[in-house]
Amino acid sequence: MSTSTGMGTSTDTRRPHADVRSGVRRASAFLARRSLRTHRRAWAAVFAATTAAAALIGAFALVVGSLLLAQPPVARHAGADAVVAADQKVTYTAKPWGSKPQTATTYLSERVRLDRSAVAKAAAADGVAKAVADDSVPVAVGGGSKGTAAGGASAVGRSWASAALTPYRLTDGHAPRTSTEVVIDSALAAAAGSKPGSHVTLQVDGAPHPYTVSGVADTGHRGAAPAVFFTEQRLTALAGHPGTVDAIGVIAEKGVSADELRVSLDTALPDRTRGDREIRVLTGSERGQAEYVDALGTRGDLLPLLASIAATVLMVALLVIATTLSQAVHQRSGELALLRAVGATPRQLRSAVGREVSRVACAAAVLGAIGAVPLGLLMRSLLTTDPLPLPVPVWLPFAAGATAAVLVAAAARPVSMLAARSITRLRPAAALGAARAPEPGEPGRLRTAAGAVLAVAGVGSAGAATAQGGQAAAVAASGAATSLIIAVALLGPWIAQVAMRVLGTPLRRVGGVSGFLAAKSAAAHHRRLGAAITPIVLVVAFVCVQLAAASTLERASDRQAAAALRADLVATGPAAGLPADAAQAVRKAPGVQAATGVLRSSVVLAHREMGDPKLDRFPVLGVTADQLPGTLDPHVTAGDLADLTGRGTVAVGKDRAADLDIGTGDTVKLRLGDGTEVRLRVVALYERALGLGEFMLPREALAGHVSAPRDQQILIRTADGGSAAAAARALSPYTGVQVRAATADDVRIAPPSSDQDDALIIIGVGVIGGFALLAVISTLSLITVGRRPEFRLLRMVGAGRRQVRRMLILETGLVAVAGLAIGTLVAAVPLVAFAVSTAGSVPYLPPVQYGVLALAVTVAAGAGAMWPGSSGGRFILKREA
Repeated sequence: MSTSTGMGTSTDTRRPHADVRSGVRRASAFLARRSLRTHRRAWAAVFAATTAAAALIGAFALVVGSLLLAQPPVARHAGADAVVAADQKVTYTAKPWGSKPQTATTYLSERVRLDRSAVAKAAAADGVAKAVADDSVPVAVGGGSKGTAAGGASAVGRSWASAALTPYRLTDGHAPRTSTEVVIDSALAAAAGSKPGSHVTLQVDGAPHPYTVSGVADTGHRGAAPAVFFTEQRLTALAGHPGTVDAIGVIAEKGVSADELRVSLDTALPDRTRGDREIRVLTGSERGQAEYVDALGTRGDLLPLLASIAATVLMVALLVIATTLSQAVHQRSGELALLRAVGATPRQLRSAVGREVSRVACAAAVLGAIGAVPLGLLMRSLLTTDPLPLPVPVWLPFAAGATAAVLVAAAARPVSMLAARSITRLRPAAALGAARAPEPGEPGRLRTAAGAVLAVAGVGSAGAATAQGGQAAAVAASGAATSLIIAVALLGPWIAQVAMRVLGTPLRRVGGVSGFLAAKSAAAHHRRLGAAITPIVLVVAFVCVQLAAASTLERASDRQAAAALRADLVATGPAAGLPADAAQAVRKAPGVQAATGVLRSSVVLAHREMGDPKLDRFPVLGVTADQLPGTLDPHVTAGDLADLTGRGTVAVGKDRAADLDIGTGDTVKLRLGDGTEVRLRVVALYERALGLGEFMLPREALAGHVSAPRDQQILIRTADGGSAAAAARALSPYTGVQVRAATADDVRIAPPSSDQDDALIIIGVGVIGGFALLAVISTLSLITVGRRPEFRLLRMVGAGRRQVRRMLILETGLVAVAGLAIGTLVAAVPLVAFAVSTAGSVPYLPPVQYGVLALAVTVAAGAGAMWPGSSGGRFILKREA
């Protein structure tokens, strides 16, 4: 009996609580529905900003996901069941401060080769029908039997035994039998007008030589590069590394699966190749990695850049959503306070606001997720990742859209409830007083303190950037910009007060009655003014930092390269490059004072950054020391470039040497392009590292560690202009050589601009800047819609329609000028630190670019403020109160 009574009592106690919760839900749902209908104009601005945020986040998720899934195409090894190749990654393990050991990884730009003994081991593995050494050399194709030319076309030289890996099949003639016979593919045969029995001129290493065409081969595989096939003995001699092979193509016996073949080869090839890099057995879509050795390295370079932009997108999106939602809620503070005064509980109000925002945000997130697919595909099409195609599996767009929708919907509700907290926590009596005040109180102490801390942190990061260099300076400057932008968003009302004190007096003087009204309105509603300025500061600071950082570095590197150039001519060849003896030939030409071949490669530097292990890949130049004084002047500050000879020396940029705490006579440990670890003695320090690279090595030190030791250019110094003809005659035996006037771009370590850089600028600046401009329009539209009572009151007390409209125009100008000035200042702090530390100069932004930015911001501000007050909301200004 007592148990029954106890159960009944328990049920009775729970039911009232359940009824209360149900009542709260019903009341909050009722308030949310009514508010959505009443404030649909205000929520339209929130909807637009939230939709754009979801679309951007989803688009970047699609692009990054597509890049993560990308694999090089399988072309040369399409007929092979597996490819054995050396691992192209290099690692560096170190123990950060107070943490467990961590490992950094990067890809090598030059091919890592296998010991030739691995071919026999692979052939002896179970289930292997054939294992073929697959070496390749770059070939420049010259004239055919009819005296025609293939235009200095580039091809890949291979052994006829490796033709089965694509596969190629003879369509005419026979396989090469001697060192002077070759098989060419059908495309080259058509271009050179060749057929079996005719002759073709080929340049591999050294002067061009004639070969007899023994046959023509064709492949049904699309995407295979033009090919020339030699005998295996001839190809091995031309490749110049008889003890190693580029890769091993494996054809399996009938009925052997890829997994079984992989296990068999792993068992047959247990030993490591070099150091910490193992032999890899590649099957399926992985086989393309053996042909395009630097494709994953390109992806590895691109992923951090896109991830950084994506993180900025997320930060900007959340900031815009928070600003827009906070303004929408604050504009209704009087309404919320009145509801609180007449008995609505804090829980009901918070729930009502949360439901209202959730409905708007969820609908916007779904629409944005749908729009993310075409936007992501457009961004993907801008990226030039050749030869790395970017796949888009069926599930990826859905996953990217769902990710964006969840992030946006999850962020919106807590932001809105936090914005309403200052009203919902008031007592009813205090809320009645707040309902009469159109402007909420000053920002809370926590918000002000957080803004101040971030501002100090931003300035501190900028100061730290000036004391660093390279990547560390860029990271510190980026962190400073982010901190300062968020600080401006938090301290917006205070910044607005300062802006009004500076701009209020000129506004009253030039605007007459309308200027007086604009100044008074802005001064009375500084929180609203701060919300209007914040998105403008965001877009100005972000765009200025992105554009000015790139243009500052480009301008400094171009200036240094131009100052370093002493050569007056440059010789360039086909894509295959120029043999080493071409530079020797041009030195013998009359009137030529100096000529140095420029061999380009890369090195990997292992170091620590804030205690964490880092592997940085730097492009380098391989040069001939005794020819440098006449062709290049790196502006040596210590040591002597004449000592840059042999295989154990290096010249280092002055700033990089300071970062590494080394000087002349010290040693620096580097990994060459194929991963070989070397200790090099520093023989000189130079100043023009932005133009010529952080490290400069002797040509002979790089030649044995590149995929093909071919010079990309020959820099030539002549006694007079007439020697250009003599230099051209000296190089005439070599296929496809052109001699022209030298420019700074010929010696720059990187080109001034690339399609990849342009794509990243369009994505980073265009897409995000466009979104920020949309945020400007949405925020100002929201503010203007919320000012309908103010406009009606001004009309009621006698203000003319033109006066009110002019007041609105002057306020918009005030917002645009203040936002441009503050945004420029926010950008200038990290930019000055970055420019001083990396380029030794002041930041540079082309005036035209800044003018376009200022115009875009002004137009966006005008559209956001004037459209709801004129055409879209003409009743505000035209209707008499």
